[in-house]
Amino acid sequence: MNDFHYSMIIQWDEDDKIFIVNVPELPGCMTHGKTYEEAVKQGKEAIEGWLNVAKDLNWPIPSPQVAA
Repeated sequence: MNDFHYSMIIQWDEDDKIFIVNVPELPGCMTHGKTYEEAVKQGKEAIEGWLNVAKDLNWPIPSPQVAA
């Protein structure tokens, strides 16, 4: 499974002046970055970390969403 097939929703937070990252397929998988590029990097790391923990704990791993 390719870790980077998961969706990332990246939104600007005007109050905190950061980009918020949410991975909708992976419950609770969120992060942020000061720049868009940093947010993408952090998002990839969050996905990898989420999947590693899920594998270690034998949690079911959701499939990535596929665009229609």
